[in-house]
Formats: sequence, C-alpha cells, structure tokens
Amino acid sequence: MLSRVADSIYWMTRYVERVENVARFIDVNALLMIDLLPGVEQQWEPLVEITGDAETFKQRHGEPNQDNVIEFLTFDTENPNSIISCLRKARENARSIREIISSPMWAEINEAYLFVEAEAARSRRDYPFQFLKQVKRYSQILEGVTDATLSRDEAWHFSRMGRLLERADKSTRIVDVKYFMLLPSPDDVGSPTDDLHWTAVLQSASAYEMYRQKHGMVRSDKTAEFLVLDPLFPRSVRHCVKRADESLRAIGGNSTPTFRNPAERRLGQLAAYLDYTVMDEVILDGLHEFLDDLQARLNEVGNAIQQSFFPLRPANPT
Repeated sequence: MLSRVADSIYWMTRYVERVENVARFIDVNALLMIDLLPGVEQQWEPLVEITGDAETFKQRHGEPNQDNVIEFLTFDTENPNSIISCLRKARENARSIREIISSPMWAEINEAYLFVEAEAARSRRDYPFQFLKQVKRYSQILEGVTDATLSRDEAWHFSRMGRLLERADKSTRIVDVKYFMLLPSPDDVGSPTDDLHWTAVLQSASAYEMYRQKHGMVRSDKTAEFLVLDPLFPRSVRHCVKRADESLRAIGGNSTPTFRNPAERRLGQLAAYLDYTVMDEVILDGLHEFLDDLQARLNEVGNAIQQSFFPLRPANPT
C-alpha cells in the first residue's frame, strides 16, 4: 500500500472518531449540568481542556460559558478539533482515496459533513441535543459500514488502528479531566455530586450499562478501572490498545513476539504495560499522573506509526 493511502485512511478514521467523542463530551456535559444540585457551579471549561485547545478558545471566545464552548467545539472552523473541522479533514482524506474505500463509506462521510455544514449555516440553532445525536449516529454508521464493506486487508487494519488509538486517547482524557477538573473540591468525594460526575464519565463512553452489569454501584476507582483496564469493554484503553496492536502486526505481517519497527515496539510495550497494571496501585501512586503518562505513551505510539509508515520526506533537490 502507498504511504499516502495509508496516511489518509488512518487519519480519516481518527478524525471521525474524534468527532464522535467531541459530540459525546458536549452531550453528556449538558445533561450533567441539568442534573447538578442547586448552588453547584456549571463548568464548561473542562471540555476545552480535553481537546487541548484552551489557549485557542480563550483568544477567540474568552469566557468558557455554555454557548461559547458549544460553538467552539461544534462549528468553529478556526478550531482544528471542532466537529466541523474534523469532518472536513476526514472528508478530504476520504476523497483522496475514493478508489480504496467502499462507496458506502464515502457516502456516509460526505453526508455527515454536508449535514454539519448545513447546520452551521443556519442563522438560528436550537439546543444541539438532536444535532449531537445525529453526529454520533453518523460516526457509528460509518464504523459499521467500514466493517461490513472493507476487505480485511491493510486498508482495513490502518482504519481500525486509527480509530482505536484515537478512542484510547480520548478515554484517558475524559477520565482525567472530568474527575480532576469537574469535581468542585475534595470534600465532594462520595457525595451526590461526585456520583453524578462519575456517572457522566461512564455515559461519555457509552459504558454505563456495561459497567453496572459488572460492578453495580458507581465508584470512582471502579469507573477508572473499567474505562482504562477492562479487557473486554470496546472503549477501554486496554482493549483499544490490544486490538490496535493486532492490526499493526497484521500490517507488518509479524506473528512473532518480537518487533520489526518502532511502532510495533512502542505499541507492544504499551499493551504489555496495561496487561500488568493494577488499579489499586495506580490509585496509590496517583490516577492523574498515571493518565498523563498514558497520554504521553499514546503520543509516542502515534509518532512511531508516523515514522514507520508515512514519514514526511523532503523533495528531491533540483
């Protein structure tokens, strides 16, 4: 497969997964604000922190209130991580590899972008619950269409790897930011407000029902364990990393326990690290520090994939 094609399909699915996660964050946070007890301050700034665009937001919008944050994360074309910006980039990547992906895949990405663009052009927009629901649906349909129409070759593995690594990254961020920034004070640990926040964390990952089936009562340590270390839940960091590692090895044709390139080394190390991590020890050492380290490791994996499969090469001298 050409490096350009691999790069496009990898980033196409990363951007679509990012769109779904941003829609999830806004939707669940809005519902959380409705359910908060009287006197508890509404907080929207953590949603900007999740995407790492806090400075850009302050320069463009100033006060992190509900309207400004929602506009920034949905329709602001100057925000590279907004829904409309990510869908635009996903669509351009898809357009460049029309001959590789299936027609239904292109149709879904194109329809999703046109839907968001039309919504952005409206002079008056209602509160975006239905809009966010439709955005999430487009992403989920695309994932299903991809699995149903794409041969299990290199293209499919690159698409799956991009989606899973993006999902893993956002799972670490939602756990970290929701807890350490939304929780008003340490005195609220174990309070109804604390329970609402952790329930919102689970809902952000569509994990609430599966968590309740396994653990019952919502607890902070068990929620973090489920979203980070559960081997079976499809949005947990451990599950995503393990499946991404399978695709990476399939791309390289490597069935041995060793590594053949920097990407296999980095991703294999991370998968093994999560296999042998125990949440009780993580809590003792510091959940925030652990999640920061995970995000750094995932960034290293992404850089290694770039280096191994689609590095930028200088133009030939004339």
